[in-house]
Amino acid sequence: MAGWYEAQGYEVLARNWRTRTGEIDLVVRRGGLGGTLVVCEVKTRSSLAFGHPAEAVTPIRQRRLRALAAQWLGAHGPHGGEVRFDVAAVLPGSVEVVEAAF
Repeated sequence: MAGWYEAQGYEVLARNWRTRTGEIDLVVRRGGLGGTLVVCEVKTRSSLAFGHPAEAVTPIRQRRLRALAAQWLGAHGPHGGEVRFDVAAVLPGSVEVVEAAF
């Protein structure tokens, strides 16, 4: 997924950033300091048998990602720009990025 964002002009800041409370799959930024910071949750499925991958990002997971993003920002200094939460749904042969998913 990092390659997809890089192709769109984003800079990758972190991959699989972990704390005791969870993990952020991807943090990217466009526009330098003060630009748009994106926290991306990547969900991969081998089929749609159990639903679309993006459906796995439940309200509980969304709250946890917001809290993790606050921790990441606290650990990496002030950002000053917009923070956006994307969901990348990966299925065999396709990638769908839902920008500003929540």
